[in-house]
Amino acid sequence: MNDAAEKKLTLYHLWVAFGAFILACFLGEYQVLERSGFIPAIQSPSVYFASVSTHGVLMAFVLTTFFIMGFGYYTATTSLKQPVWNLPLAWAGFGTSLFGTVLAALPLLTGNASVLYTFYPPLQAHWLFYIGATLLIVGSWLWCVIMIMMMRQWKLVNPGQPVPLAMFATTGNAILWLWTSAGVAIEVLFQLIPLALGWMDTIDPGLARTLFAWTLHPIVYFWLIPAYIAFYVFVPKQAGGYLFSDEMARAAFIVIIVFGLPIGFHHLYMDPEQAKGWKLLHGFGTFVVTLPTFITGFTVIASLEIAGRLRGGKGLFGWIGALPWQNTMVLSIILGLLMLILGGFGGLVNASYAMNAMIHNTAWVPGHFHLIFAGTVVIMYFAIAYYFWPILSGKQLFSQKMAQLQLWLWFIGMTILTTPWHILGLLGQPRRISSVEYNSVLTLTWDPYELAMIFGGMIMLASACLFIYNLAKTQLHPGNEAYAGEVEYAEPIHPVETVPEFLNDFTLWNKVIAGLMAVSFGFPILQFFFMKTFGSSGWGY
Repeated sequence: MNDAAEKKLTLYHLWVAFGAFILACFLGEYQVLERSGFIPAIQSPSVYFASVSTHGVLMAFVLTTFFIMGFGYYTATTSLKQPVWNLPLAWAGFGTSLFGTVLAALPLLTGNASVLYTFYPPLQAHWLFYIGATLLIVGSWLWCVIMIMMMRQWKLVNPGQPVPLAMFATTGNAILWLWTSAGVAIEVLFQLIPLALGWMDTIDPGLARTLFAWTLHPIVYFWLIPAYIAFYVFVPKQAGGYLFSDEMARAAFIVIIVFGLPIGFHHLYMDPEQAKGWKLLHGFGTFVVTLPTFITGFTVIASLEIAGRLRGGKGLFGWIGALPWQNTMVLSIILGLLMLILGGFGGLVNASYAMNAMIHNTAWVPGHFHLIFAGTVVIMYFAIAYYFWPILSGKQLFSQKMAQLQLWLWFIGMTILTTPWHILGLLGQPRRISSVEYNSVLTLTWDPYELAMIFGGMIMLASACLFIYNLAKTQLHPGNEAYAGEVEYAEPIHPVETVPEFLNDFTLWNKVIAGLMAVSFGFPILQFFFMKTFGSSGWGY
């Protein structure tokens, strides 16, 4: 198959993603410097919140959406061995999302959309921000349609055959995104845009927060699934072994998609608009979603053990040292799993009602989600990029040693950055503030941790710069050797010839999701239309 067009499509998506990423990294370092209060000359609440909002949008929406779309296109074409369905539509999706990103960037960078990335009224952004964010999502919906159509076409041509695992999970992620993005889309289209344009005087912030809770937590799994795909389909092969179980991987993805959607109220534990019974229901659902993480951890570690023993590892743990640590994919998953374990522990605290009350809206919270997102998710994005770039550009990676150094620096920097965040949260430091200069003996204990965070952020910024430099030199340096390799997918240790239809299709699971969403969000949303509530006018910025 001549996949030149697909390679170009993927590269365009990935460069937009990583362009957003490097800008967000510089903004992140500014934020820890400004927040610390150590450099009074740079302190400015308005600039700080504009920076935080831009950083959050670039990382959570732009980096992830463009990366996942580009990754999905090339994963689909290489695993199914067929071209992208409707290439013009794919480019239209790219253009729509890019145009929306540019529109949203204008009010963000001018301080007219300093509402973080959580879409919580009564904070109100300029209408251009909401229009831009909507177009970004609409463009991603076109990608979802293409992924679903490609899987459907393949199944028609190959009846009864197991859909390749990479494509099965990618299509599942597209379905997850269609479901979860609906919440914020409804909020933006029917509340925030009319409010920003002056078509409405008031809106109900409780309803808005409930609708955003529909999106807020499942979006984490939208970010995470590409990392899990790499865990299952790239890592075992790169480590020199086999996937422990294809069926367990499919089950893990299904549980993530099905049970990762009807949750989110653990973000509203301290909010008054939802009854404690609904919060308890969502809390139980949140703990259910730990199951695929345990399944993934077991399956991936088993796959690594197979590889290590095939490479000559002896004894109980000798296989660990036998793994090819110099391989960027293998190194990334080891470091990524370490951060996932620590971040997952913090997530269990957040999902537990009593313990959540202790750390709610403290620095603990950004410490947790940076470990999961900027830690596990982003380091696997790095690994995928290092693996794909020679294939996409046709040139050898500029420097393997630089890539290894970059990954270690990211892990070390993330550890130094997030550990103080967790400690400061337990010491009571609030989040979402632009300064920590309080006249209190207690706050003096915060200073060493603020200094450590600055140091950790600098290490991460250096790592991010090395990453972009390595990719740019790979693609643009004229002296690089040619590379003609192709994407290689891991084979399961026991070949899979057939799987049950419920592990090979999402028709049944869409019905289950619809039922669960109706139960977990139906009444909590409808109540706002049947009970007397009070709206809130927007706060202009």
